[in-house]
Amino acid sequence: MGKATLLTPVYVSVAWILMTSYQLFTQITVDTVTIFLGNYVPTIGAWMASRLDLIVFIHSFAWIFLLSSCIPAVLLGKQRGVLVQFGVCLTLAVLVNVVQGAVTDINNGPLDQIFGLAPLFRNPALAAAYMSVPYLLMIWFDLRGKRKKEELLNLEMENKDYPEYFTVEDDLEDQDKIQKEEYIHAN
Repeated sequence: MGKATLLTPVYVSVAWILMTSYQLFTQITVDTVTIFLGNYVPTIGAWMASRLDLIVFIHSFAWIFLLSSCIPAVLLGKQRGVLVQFGVCLTLAVLVNVVQGAVTDINNGPLDQIFGLAPLFRNPALAAAYMSVPYLLMIWFDLRGKRKKEELLNLEMENKDYPEYFTVEDDLEDQDKIQKEEYIHAN
């Protein structure tokens, strides 16, 4: 079995936990940031309050997008098919939806421990940091991808400068021939 096959349950579990927790706390964090901004910049706070559902959707979508893009890439590599990626993304999205419904139906269960973290996100700084995590990760992935692409281009350019058939011995032989010809022409 391949490495990806063995790590698949781990990747899916981590993605599921992150997506579920993000979905559960997005509403709280958006409310917190909206109230905080409303206290200092009432115009922006009022604008955000009137579009609260849209803002929650965008932040929830950012996390789902990030994980549903990364997990299939890690599991399936660059040769993944569109249908397979769609299946993985749909499965993760459905799992998040099912868990949200189950969380609201269960009282005093182990999931209440997750909700015990909710007061942490009433702090505007923590709420803003929590909401920015998927965007920061997307920027990091983009920068890392660009850096790797540049490294590959530089490596290709270096390989073009030194053809595979070129050896140090060939260069020394060429220098010897040039020196002999210069000696002959000089005399």
